[in-house]
Amino acid sequence: MNIRNILSCVLAISLSLPSGAKVRPGIEVLEERGFEGLVSRNVGLVTNPSGVDSQLRSTIDILFNAPGVRLKALFGPEHGVRGDAYAGSYVADSKDTQTGLPVYSIYGPNRKPSPSMLEGLDVVVYDIQDVGSRSYTFISTLGLVMRACAEQGIEVMVLDRPNPLGGNKVEGCLVEDGFHSFVSEFKIPYIYGITVGELAIMLNEEGLNCGEKGDEPPLKCKLSVIPMAGWHRNMLYSDTGLPWILPSPNIPYSESAIGYPSAGICGEFNNYLNIGIGYTLPFGVFAAEWIEADALKARLDGYGIPGIAFRTIHFKPFSGSAKGKLLHGVQYHYTDFDAATCTLTQFYVMQAVKELYPGHDPFKDSKGRLAMFDKVCGTDYVRTHFEKRFRVEDIRDYWNKDSESFKKRSQKYYLYE
Repeated sequence: MNIRNILSCVLAISLSLPSGAKVRPGIEVLEERGFEGLVSRNVGLVTNPSGVDSQLRSTIDILFNAPGVRLKALFGPEHGVRGDAYAGSYVADSKDTQTGLPVYSIYGPNRKPSPSMLEGLDVVVYDIQDVGSRSYTFISTLGLVMRACAEQGIEVMVLDRPNPLGGNKVEGCLVEDGFHSFVSEFKIPYIYGITVGELAIMLNEEGLNCGEKGDEPPLKCKLSVIPMAGWHRNMLYSDTGLPWILPSPNIPYSESAIGYPSAGICGEFNNYLNIGIGYTLPFGVFAAEWIEADALKARLDGYGIPGIAFRTIHFKPFSGSAKGKLLHGVQYHYTDFDAATCTLTQFYVMQAVKELYPGHDPFKDSKGRLAMFDKVCGTDYVRTHFEKRFRVEDIRDYWNKDSESFKKRSQKYYLYE
């Protein structure tokens, strides 16, 4: 399906929605179309617990019971198809207890489906809720699945879902050569402002082997995207009317997807600031035993950061290295999401902490994490320039240098207004 045809389908679906209707994800649109493209074909499915319709029916079960659809195999990304593997844990090959289907791990020794895993399949369907940030591994899984299918001549079908950060916010520099990894697989910004369906089209059109040496011509798979109905670019997830099903343990709420790019880079450091992991506010706070909460809030308020407000907070994590310890710090809220630069929030906090507590230096205290920090940032420029003075002004322009050009580059792949 080419871009023009996809756009025509999106327009037709949008016009058919009654006023005020909720967003319908790709799996519901596919079902309404009678599973067109899958009937009488051998199907593989990449999904996890977030792959559900608005009534919380699993995409696994929908496709397994769909008339004429031959669902043959499941592929388990990070956390597994049923969400039974914790963050970072390898997913093992297994059999799905509810359907009896084989589950092939693509989060373990294999991050990319092998030819034997794909043998006999006509099409591989992808249905996972994205969070809109580059370092979240499911989009890397998507790209690797598309590459594997392109090499084997197998079609890929992406069932689209909302970007919880909306379709307008773009932040962070592009991944630079030498820093591509499973947490920075593609040459895209940290917050990329497109849906997973739009991203799939962009990756496919620009070549799935971009960033790899010696592959000519650009690698492409046969791709179809089943768009959502009723989604618009100015929607955050809370605007969609859809239930939020956590795609991973530390993204329990749709707001956590906003917190993830705001605090997750800072969270790469060991024994520095607790960002709410192990408490009820993952990616929503910055705290430590040695912080005086009122002083940190006052320092941050003094910066006049656009679109954000801070409040003091005191809590005891119930798991992790700080379990049972009383921590002090700040919780943050976006008062104007459009005006805020989410990814810089953590760097402002690090700047304030360094000014108040100069003896705490995460770059010196967490040397074993520096390579991962650079991979998540997609460059070493952020680290090498920020660690000199801990000043946001030293990295702000570089961090944002690719935002506008990426917006222009990605617009040709938009499926929604």
